[in-house]
Amino acid sequence: HVAIIMDGNGRWAKARGLPRTAGHQKGAESVKSVVRAAAGMGVGYLTLFGFSSENWKRPESEIKDLMGLLRYYLKSEILELNKENVRFKMIGERGRLAPDIVDLIENAERLTAGNTRLILTIAISYGGRAEIAAAARRLAEQVTAGRLRPEDVDENAFGRCLFTAGMPDPDLLIRTSGEQRISNFLLWQIAYSELIFTETLWPEFTGAEFESAVREFQGRERRYGAAGG
Repeated sequence: HVAIIMDGNGRWAKARGLPRTAGHQKGAESVKSVVRAAAGMGVGYLTLFGFSSENWKRPESEIKDLMGLLRYYLKSEILELNKENVRFKMIGERGRLAPDIVDLIENAERLTAGNTRLILTIAISYGGRAEIAAAARRLAEQVTAGRLRPEDVDENAFGRCLFTAGMPDPDLLIRTSGEQRISNFLLWQIAYSELIFTETLWPEFTGAEFESAVREFQGRERRYGAAGG
């Protein structure tokens, strides 16, 4: 399972004297390249941070452009994903999205539900702290309703209440653009993930660079708190 914080679209566009929208459009091309590379390498799960809950604070014009790009992707790429046996999923707060976008997401999830080559998950209107708080509320509701005993609330029970229930935790987290922070992404799930930070801006991040990051990960020793060999 590889998770990616896709960062640098705005800086890529600014460096070329282009509007931020151009960076987002170019970044969408990188998504397609990385999905192909992940499927080709046999990666089982690919989770991409597309739009955070904090991104709603951006200028309305930029949000409008991003949502338009999301609509375009959902309309133009899902048939190809389905053809390539890729399953599409979305995690995040759907209630903040326009109804037509939610419909497109649900249609994409239904269409690709039986696919098994790669599980592609896009985090949209997503925040890690909000996800943890929502999981805690669901557990509290189960305890209050008598469906769960307090002593049965453990890490596994908590994990079943997260957006990512049923998915393995990320083995590798990649962040592009040189920033070295997590930015409220999959806070619970990346407890033992390997981290790779690259200076490459997301619109320039290629399938080949993705493959290189995975190969670097494969050369690391993962100890999960145990002593090394």
